[in-house]
Amino acid sequence: MPASLAGKLVVAISSRALFDFEEENRVFEVGDDRAYMQLQLERVERAAKPGVAFSLVHKLLAFNVQVTAGVAVPSATRTGQQRVEVVILSRNDPVSGLRVFRSCQHYGLPIERGVFTRGQSPWRYLRPLAANLFLSANEHDVRSALAAGVPAARVYPQSTLATAAHPDEVRIAFDGDAVLFSDEAERVFQHAGLDAFQAHERERATTPLEPGPFKPLLEALHRLQQEPAQHMRIRTALVTARSAPAHERAIRTLLEWQIEVDEAMFLGGLPKGEFLREFEPDFFFDDQTGHIEDAALHVPAGHVAAGVVNT
Repeated sequence: MPASLAGKLVVAISSRALFDFEEENRVFEVGDDRAYMQLQLERVERAAKPGVAFSLVHKLLAFNVQVTAGVAVPSATRTGQQRVEVVILSRNDPVSGLRVFRSCQHYGLPIERGVFTRGQSPWRYLRPLAANLFLSANEHDVRSALAAGVPAARVYPQSTLATAAHPDEVRIAFDGDAVLFSDEAERVFQHAGLDAFQAHERERATTPLEPGPFKPLLEALHRLQQEPAQHMRIRTALVTARSAPAHERAIRTLLEWQIEVDEAMFLGGLPKGEFLREFEPDFFFDDQTGHIEDAALHVPAGHVAAGVVNT
């Protein structure tokens, strides 16, 4: 039977999102790719440091491991079916890909698949992967992925890395409008202001919002939540600038979708960063760069270039 990714949560990730290649990337930006290739080859035996999305990937892959009598066993050896697949999808060249896979091996990340395109945009390969999420430091690639209907975010490599406070939980925080939900309400706010936004949402409190670009990821995570691994759980949070009475439509939309989130923060425009610091997510997604810049001081963060504020 041919290999298949059907039924898995598939995360496609660039090498700069998974590992800290910022020093090497500066060589690439000031020279040609051959100098970059040579540097990566010289460092092939030196494991790269963890990058902004490392904790998220490490924990998601733990869903594929069963612990029996204190011994970790890959789930595929028991059931033939793993639940999470992570694929490297990178503008790196194949030679530099050697160091990426060596670094994965160093940290015990069971990542076996990778696509390396040597400077070309790799987003087209998201379709055969049926990816549920794409993380990259390249804005063009992220925008192309979003346009193709794939949940995608541009990671901020300078973000604070995730803490080690919750080793048995994958913690993910989402903004609402233009991320989990459509940008319908955000358009009203941008055009007519806060009072019009509140009135619009109050009048439509029982009308579910249309899905945003990250609903497919939330659905995939919800499936994992319903069947948690023996030693790993998922905890989600909605972190939004909405406040009462606009909170009701967001909650009713999730009820309509039959998807639960564990925490909801209706902050009424307060800065999100310090609240996220207390939640301690492995990753946070938002459509507004101001929120991401604030969040990145405290947690790993990525920009979702979707909706009216990003046109």
